[in-house]
Amino acid sequence: MGEKVNILTFMTVTVTLVVGSDGSTTKNGSSAGVTTAADRSEFLARRRTADCILIGGNTARTEPYHRTPVPVVVISRSLINPLADNRLAHCWNLSPEKALDRAIKTFGPNVHIEAGVAIITELISAGRIDALELSITTVTGGEDVIHIDQLLGHFTQSSEVTNADTRFISARK
Repeated sequence: MGEKVNILTFMTVTVTLVVGSDGSTTKNGSSAGVTTAADRSEFLARRRTADCILIGGNTARTEPYHRTPVPVVVISRSLINPLADNRLAHCWNLSPEKALDRAIKTFGPNVHIEAGVAIITELISAGRIDALELSITTVTGGEDVIHIDQLLGHFTQSSEVTNADTRFISARK
């Protein structure tokens, strides 16, 4: 008889976030205002490894999520799905924690959070984030500022590399 193999499943809930050097998460209402080509390349490569992406309704309305490589869950109180043209989009009227639980159960354990500051802060405060992939660009003067040091303070390990005009920080619990 064959030997039983015990396969461990590792769950990783990862926040992927780009900010300007002043902590701006958007400029002119979109993250495109604070991103760089190096960040965009890293971001797109990382998201292909996710089981699903979790975003808020405002992110769905202002960012380009009409085509995604994996299912995207939109947390929204509205009954109107802002990504109705994306066949992989799901619109759920749930709290961030309940949406995360459902996403893990429905799609798998590797969830990328690409939401705004409010959802990210709520999930970090609840202890639900395992990793942070933070890109810091030279842009300043944007909106929706997050405190970079305070954000990184929730993680115990980090590593950093710089590529062109972008600092990449990977942080883990």
